[in-house]
Amino acid sequence: SSGINAEWPLRPGYPDIKSFMNGFYMDCPAAAQRIEEGKPITVQDNQGNVSKSIANVISLYITLCDKLQMDMKAKDELYADLKCLVDILDRMSNLPPNFEGKEKAYKWVSELDKMSAADCLDEEQVRQMVFDLESSREAFVRTLG
Repeated sequence: SSGINAEWPLRPGYPDIKSFMNGFYMDCPAAAQRIEEGKPITVQDNQGNVSKSIANVISLYITLCDKLQMDMKAKDELYADLKCLVDILDRMSNLPPNFEGKEKAYKWVSELDKMSAADCLDEEQVRQMVFDLESSREAFVRTLG
């Protein structure tokens, strides 16, 4: 019944994941459940992870806008936060599949991918990115209800 059993047994003497965990005195029911469901913790839709993801997304939108407004516009100053934002948005299954904020973030990751680390966005790009981030943050908040 679980996704993991298709490849099991990975170790002789343990016919399934529960036997393996019991054999090694592992008491971690949440991990067992994630393995059984075939989902790593990063995609499990429990309230704790969703709340953390929401907080991280809002924080990243604000951080990126602040950096741009403080004239931090080089790829190496923006890329890690933007990539993190995209990764979290990708993992949030409660967002609509065509969420505009995800599409805009992907567009900016793609734009920065074309640049060298020291390359900077020009003033028009900075202005557009701030606009996209702020409108995406507002749209994100609206999707929360």
